[in-house]
Amino acid sequence: MVRNCILVFLFCLSASFVNAQANVLNAKSADEIGKRSTERLEADNDGPIPYGYVDDRDIMWSKVVWEFVDLNQKINLPYYFPIDTTSISSDRRSLFDTLIKGIRQGKIKEAYTDSFFTSKITQDEIDTRLVNIRDENGYVDTFNLQTEDVAGYMLKGMWYFDKRQGEMKYRLLALAPMGKDVQTLGVENIEDDNLYELFWIFFPDAREVLHDSKVFNPMNASQPISYDHLLNARRFNSVIVREENIYGNRAIEDYIRGNSLFQLLEANKIKEDIRNREIDMWNY
Repeated sequence: MVRNCILVFLFCLSASFVNAQANVLNAKSADEIGKRSTERLEADNDGPIPYGYVDDRDIMWSKVVWEFVDLNQKINLPYYFPIDTTSISSDRRSLFDTLIKGIRQGKIKEAYTDSFFTSKITQDEIDTRLVNIRDENGYVDTFNLQTEDVAGYMLKGMWYFDKRQGEMKYRLLALAPMGKDVQTLGVENIEDDNLYELFWIFFPDAREVLHDSKVFNPMNASQPISYDHLLNARRFNSVIVREENIYGNRAIEDYIRGNSLFQLLEANKIKEDIRNREIDMWNY
């Protein structure tokens, strides 16, 4: 039994190494590194794990929340780096660059102006939020909103109690990069530290792109992790800023003004209420 477990472990370890360092030992030229044969691609058949079907009748309770992921926090840094793509391989990109690339390649089609998916936003409209071309005294300056200008992400997701599975679950619905106003970049005497929603992505539509983009794993470089896995596993630290409520889904800062401590306490209270909901479901 022990021998079989060891063999399985060694097989998985070797498979993950080959997966991360694709063709590096068999390459006859540098161009062949990272390229897999047709047989290898067919054997891998890699893709994001599909969500199971959830019948509306099985949802006993649910709550939609909006959370802010601060990229200044250490645990959230995998979503921020790398910011300099000139000195790193092409298969490693930040979450922002991954989303922009997916949109421009047409792989991500579900982009919206808000988190309620009321109106779609085109690629040209997104570019107006990322690029600012100014003509001053005959000189044309171009300012681009880049990864280092994105300081966080807004996430919209649903917590729900599945009575068929008998447990509380979370499903990420959408995400939005939060960046500066591109119109203020390079403008003197204007200091705008506010963050704005650049665009909203319907998460299920972006899962293929996020699965193909790998995140560096500092514990084991031969086994990278995809953005899809990180987000679905909630491997980030966040603060709830809004919940679904009777007051038009108002944000916490709308009814607790000018006190960051009380706003954080209210966010923790909402989080604790969600945790306790699962326990309450088992009380008769």
